[in-house]
Parts: sequence; structure tokens; C-alpha cells
Amino acid sequence: MNLEELRSIVKRLYREHIKYHIKTILLCLILSIIVATSTSAIAWLLDPAVKKIFIEKDQTLAWLIPLTIIIAFSSKGMSLYFARLNILKVGNVIAGDLQKKLARTILFSDIQTLDSRHSGKYISNLQFDCGQVMNLVSVGVLNLMKDSFTAIFLIGVMFYQNWKLAIFAIFMIPLAAGLAKNLGKKIGKATSQAGEISEKFVSFFADIFRGSKMIRIYQKEKFEEEKADNVISEMVNKNIRISSILIRATPIMETLTGFMIAGFIFYSGKLINSGELEVNNFFSFLAAMMLAYQPIRSLATINMIAYQGAAAAKRIFLVIDKPIEIKEEINLPSLKVNSCKIGFSNVDFKYETTKDRAIKNINLEIEGGKITALVGQSGAGKSTIINLIPRFYDPQKGSISIDGQNISKINLKSLRQNISLVSQDVILFDDTIASNIAYADPSASQNDIEEACKYAAANEFIDKLPNKFNTVVGENGVKLSGGQKQRISIARAILKKAPIILLDEATSSLDAESERVVQNAVNNLIKGRTTIVIAHRLSTIHNANKIFVVKNGSIVASGNHDNLIKDSEEYISLYKNQLK
Repeated sequence: MNLEELRSIVKRLYREHIKYHIKTILLCLILSIIVATSTSAIAWLLDPAVKKIFIEKDQTLAWLIPLTIIIAFSSKGMSLYFARLNILKVGNVIAGDLQKKLARTILFSDIQTLDSRHSGKYISNLQFDCGQVMNLVSVGVLNLMKDSFTAIFLIGVMFYQNWKLAIFAIFMIPLAAGLAKNLGKKIGKATSQAGEISEKFVSFFADIFRGSKMIRIYQKEKFEEEKADNVISEMVNKNIRISSILIRATPIMETLTGFMIAGFIFYSGKLINSGELEVNNFFSFLAAMMLAYQPIRSLATINMIAYQGAAAAKRIFLVIDKPIEIKEEINLPSLKVNSCKIGFSNVDFKYETTKDRAIKNINLEIEGGKITALVGQSGAGKSTIINLIPRFYDPQKGSISIDGQNISKINLKSLRQNISLVSQDVILFDDTIASNIAYADPSASQNDIEEACKYAAANEFIDKLPNKFNTVVGENGVKLSGGQKQRISIARAILKKAPIILLDEATSSLDAESERVVQNAVNNLIKGRTTIVIAHRLSTIHNANKIFVVKNGSIVASGNHDNLIKDSEEYISLYKNQLK
């Protein structure tokens, strides 16, 4: 990251976030001035303290000056406390705002955009990067204000005591500033790499948690342990590198300080001997110089903090600014539902990550209120067809309509309000059964939920649970069987009362008994609704009003079961393979 990028990102942070907290920051500025004034007063008071108390033996000031020093330290402490408290609040609020923007981006992005990036990277943005930005605001901004004023005021005390010594002392400041600038660039680059490693770290362990059963059944614990060791070692090494860069300034700064103090003592001795400097002035100047050392050293790290925070903000803005593929025009009309007849006209679609089109020149008509099945080999394009209907993706060519209305020209919310999805991979939240079902309609009463469960044949097992509808299902329903999860999913779809039902291999992973129960629930769900079924088992779609055979992204045959079993070689092949 170059200096121009740094300035651009900091300007954007100010424009979009920091300026809304300017009153609090100004308060922190005032408190920083009080801190600087108190610190400078402590150094200045050493002059009269030494002169009046120790040299002139003036007992009237023996208690007054120490009391004043106590007041100065107390003022410094209280001001610093409130400054840090307020700036921390600002930093946390800004980090929270960025997290909200990221969450909003993730929630409203199209599926294609989300699929292009591992979920671990988004989590790293939410945690690591937002934390770095918070550090930039809460630590960097406060230190810039506090330490700048403190250093300036203390340098003023130094000039007041002896301008010759002051010029000698501040000679080292440009050297420290140059060192900080050089280290800042290096720390910015290293922090960007650390952010990438953090993404890799989070992504890896997210996969570990999701794949815990598979790891154990294939006895890959040792294999994954080695991978974990490598990922962790890489992150540790990068953190060590960053830390080494951060502390690289220490020996140089300490050496410079040593030269400065040695030179200061040597030169002060000459000035005292010549009568140009008094001992009390020497002690006051020495105190000011030593107190100035810490803020000047802190200011030398501001550049590093700025590069760290800006690198993190850059990664956040890249996510926030990524254009949404599923675009929606303003003031589009809502979907007007009639029979819910669905039509595909010359539809092509290709995923970003693949070379070939997933579906090619698809033309099909799905009758309203009827059952339509899509069959074909895995990867034929069946799920892609289904995913285009609620606009999880948009086709690159052609159009899709519902009751003659182009779905790209209608309000997206109204489109999805009229569609329910039941898939093989049931998504349940770590919440109660009731909450998971009511996700379809938060206004639903308990009676509505129970009625939906009755039609989904879910009440049979829910009533046997100790907490019934208040049972917490665990992460993605881990405490429930596959059939139980599927029935909850169907109950949720029933509660939504959508006129269009998408069934993506809803029973493919179930045993025979669970499939029978779930299929009965499915039959209750689809009554009188436009239903599109992707069937793993062809035996489940014998009664479909129309079946489309999909092969290599194209429709190669259509008709009912009886017709296809006579006329379609592809369908016959699929059917025979399942009878083996």
C-alpha cells in the first residue's frame, strides 16, 4: 500500500464514519490538551521545587509544590481515563458499523457472489479486519492527539529552560520520524499478508467443524492435524514477523536515546560550569526531556497503526463495494399471482468458476397448479434451473416468466414471497423448533405452527421430545435425524403458504421409512400448488403431470412417466439404472 492509497482510505473512513463522531473526538482533543498541560506542568514544577525547597530551603513551598504535583498527576489520570473511554466507544461503534455493512452486504448479495468466496474470508473481515480498524481509531487517533500536544508542550518547557539544550534534544526527532515512515510501509505490507493468513485460518477451521463426521469416518484426524499445524505455524510465523517489525525500532530508538542523554549531560555540564545553566533548570529540563521521550516514541508508531488499519479497511471496502450481480430496478411492480405458470425462453447460464454453460437454450413451460419433475444425471443442470426461478442467479441469456411476467422486471421481494424451497440440505438455525418453523412467518401463532407440523407429520416426534416445540435443535439441527429435519423444513414451507414449491431432492438422503413419512408430508405441502421437483428416485415422480429430462444442460425429452418410458432412451436408461 502506497501513501496515496493510505490517504484515500483514511479520507473515506472519515467521510463515512469518523465525521459522525466529531463532537466526541473534539472532547477527547480537549482532554488530550489537559493531559499534555498536566504532564508539562509536572516537568516545569521541578524547577521551583529544586530551587526553592532544596537550594534556598524555602519551607513555605515544601508542601505547596508537592500538592500541586499531586493535582497535576490526578488531572492527567482522570483526563486520560475519560479520553480513552470515549475514543474506545467511538472505535467500537465504527467497527460495529463496518460489521453491520459487511453483514448487510452478505445478506443482500446474490448467491453467485457469495459462492465466489469462502465463508471463512467473510468471517475474517468481520473479526480481524474490523478489529484493526477499531485499533486505528481508538488507539491511533487518541495517541496522535494526546502525544502530539504532550510532545509540543514539553518541548516548550525545554525551550523555556534553555533554548540551546532544546535545539540539541529535538535534533533526534527527524531521525525517529524517518524510521517510523520506513517501518510503517513494511508493517502495512506484513499486515495485509496477515489478513490473508487470517482468512485462510478461519476458512480451514470452518471446514474442520463442518466436516467433523467425514474426518472421523475416513480416519483423517492425523492428516487434518498436519494441515492444522501448517496453517497455525504459518499464522504464528507471520505474527512473529509483524512483531519483529514493530519492535525493530526499539534498539535504534534506545541507541539514539543513549546518545541524546550522553550528549545532553556532557553539554549541560559545560553550560553549568560556564554559569549559563542552573542546577534547578537542569533537573526541570531533564524531566521534560524524559517525559517527552514516551509521546515521541508513541508518535513514531502512529504510521504503523495507520498502515495496519488502512490495509484492513481496504479489504473491508473491497467486499462492501463489490457490485451485486442480481440487480433490481427501482419501483418495480409486484408479482401478480394467478395460476403460477412458469416459462423459460431460450435461457443460458454459466457459473463464474466454470468454462462451459450449465444450461443451454432452455425452453420449457411449467403448468400452474401442477407437479413438474426434472430428472437427469448428476450435474445435468437440474438444480441450476430451479435456482434461477427465485433469482438466486440470473441467466446470461433468455428470460424467465411467471404468469407472463418477466421475473427480472418485478419486485424481488414479491417474487420470493411466492416461492418456498425444500432441499436435500436442510438449513436449521441453532434455535427452538418453533422458531425455526416460524422463520417463514414471524407473525404466526403457536396454533399456526402446530397446524403446519400436523400436515408435515412433524408433530409425531415433536410431542415425544421433553421440551416439545421449545427444543433447541443445535447447530444446523445436529440433534435431529435427517427425516425430522426435513419434516421441520416442510412445516416451515407449509406455514409460508407460497403458491410455488421448489423441491430439490428433498427425500434423496432418507431411509425408506423416513422417505415414506416425508413424502406424505410433501404431498400435503404441494396440493394445489405449482410444484417443481428434482427427483433422485424416479419412483417418487410417477404421478408427476409432466417430466422434463435434462442432459448436459439441455432438455432432451418431456412428457409423463408412461410416455417417457416408451419414447425416451435417456429416461429409460435412468429408470433401468435405478432398478439394478
